[in-house]
Amino acid sequence: MKGNITIHTQNIFPIIKKWLYSDKDIFLRELVSNGCDAVTKMKKVKDAGAAIPDDEEYEIHVVVDKPNKTITVTDNGIGMTDSEIEKYITQVAFSGAEEFLNKYQDKDPSNQIIGHFGLGFFSAFMVSGNVEIESLSFAEGAKPAHWSCDGGTEYEMGEGTRAFRGTDVILHINDEDEEYLSISTIRGILDKYCSFLPVPIFCYQAGEDKGTMVNEVLPLWMKAPSQCTDDEYKNFYKKVFNRFDEPLFWIHLNTDYPFNLKGILYFPVVEKNPTNLVGGPVKLYNNQVFVADNIREIIPEFLLMLKGVIDCPDMPLNVSRSFLQNDKTVTKISDHIVKKVADKLTELFKNEKETYEKYWEDINGFVKYGCMSDPKFYTKVGDCLIFKTTLERYVTLKEYLGEDKKEVYYATSSDYQLQYLNMFSDQGIEVMLLPGLIDSTFVQFLEYKNEGIKFMSIDSVTPDSFKSQEEGADAEKVKAIFKKVLPEGALLDAQVLKNKEIPAFVMSNEYERRMKMMSQVMGGGMEFPENKTLLINLGNSLVGSLVNMEDEKAGIIAKQIYDLARLADQPLSALELNEFIKRSIESLSMLS
Repeated sequence: MKGNITIHTQNIFPIIKKWLYSDKDIFLRELVSNGCDAVTKMKKVKDAGAAIPDDEEYEIHVVVDKPNKTITVTDNGIGMTDSEIEKYITQVAFSGAEEFLNKYQDKDPSNQIIGHFGLGFFSAFMVSGNVEIESLSFAEGAKPAHWSCDGGTEYEMGEGTRAFRGTDVILHINDEDEEYLSISTIRGILDKYCSFLPVPIFCYQAGEDKGTMVNEVLPLWMKAPSQCTDDEYKNFYKKVFNRFDEPLFWIHLNTDYPFNLKGILYFPVVEKNPTNLVGGPVKLYNNQVFVADNIREIIPEFLLMLKGVIDCPDMPLNVSRSFLQNDKTVTKISDHIVKKVADKLTELFKNEKETYEKYWEDINGFVKYGCMSDPKFYTKVGDCLIFKTTLERYVTLKEYLGEDKKEVYYATSSDYQLQYLNMFSDQGIEVMLLPGLIDSTFVQFLEYKNEGIKFMSIDSVTPDSFKSQEEGADAEKVKAIFKKVLPEGALLDAQVLKNKEIPAFVMSNEYERRMKMMSQVMGGGMEFPENKTLLINLGNSLVGSLVNMEDEKAGIIAKQIYDLARLADQPLSALELNEFIKRSIESLSMLS
């Protein structure tokens, strides 16, 4: 047995009105987009031979009449006859755009129809108790038509009053939606969704002059890159993203094959050590209609640190144009964007090295994040990764290692690790500076990608070049003195170092350090123990003298040496600092 699925319009229509779109504001986007489509259709018909004056200016007007509680969206596009209204409006999900495109094929990407689903009009009922249409078709001899519906399944059709070609959509706003009768609210919606639609839009109160155009019909991304100046790119960035600073640099996307993709991605100045790697937004447009911010299906998460606009008419959207459908085209577009970003970075690295180094402090976070997130991205930019060192230069990993080295020494703080940095500097060892929160994870990634290479923090390792072959204080006697005053279970080590000035260092465990830093990057939800070792310098004269002191005095000095080493590693707590100060005074009194 076979049958047909039936839909009861009295049940489905309320669902369309309430749940079709995620945001009520979208009703205005849909109606203005429909007006743009009507103008586009008129242009296509004119190109096909219709007798339309060459000097005619196409416009869309959004008129707010607060006393009468109406909003009217007017266009001077192709217009509709009564039969076309009945066909396109009263048949839910019948797309007049699709039918029109089949009749007037046009591959010009600048002259495309926005709507495709035949549902956008019904968004008007989300804020309206009654919707009217007044329309006059361009067709010779056509009569004006009027249509009215209160949101149910019944409507009224009759002769209209419109005297000039085009369409008025009149919304009688619900009492609970009177906020939309504010001209500032309507302009805000137009600014969000319709700022770059290809037809001039005017918004004003009923009875007032139309004022100035509220949109820009030819946004910068729709122009060829060769037609754009640096000042235009910078001004567009400031206007669209409400910024006062200037971007570092940008990428102008302009592709016609295998898909139509245009846009501009800006690399902004970012905060140092951002804990949130998602900065954005990257605004997504479809035929110059704003769709959404930060669509992860097409803009990978690591690129959301950028700011920009992407316009892709070939992008498959769902019926509300708010989310992307799962489609192979989406993956291809996303891959293309990633490739263009990688190409730009590679170009800067190879051809403008000084400029690239100047930008590195701002862009390295997202580049490292991208390398870890996308293997293809790492393949393209891996050789462009640079690292600042204690010699005030930038080097690649290969340049740092040379031909035979396998160890990379790095510092996470030039302040707290200054003592360690001085030791490495004294031995002529160049150290990479990796202060970013993401670096603890990134060094592990680099170790994985470069077999045999080991990254070691300068406070977790004592290279052989630090160690002296000279005889020093008795290690076991010195350890015994420190064990009496240190916390139970404290880790101790003792070596004779070439640097005889510093009596002791606090050494970290590289693995535990990385796990702690990773926890901070992830929000600090996980606790990881960090067991540190006190490295006692047996070559230091103060350490050597401890074995000949009386127990009480040796204990005070040993505890003081311990706290000095801790201070060089990280700040003491308020209680610990207070005890340290008291002990310092006591130690000084021994000299008198």
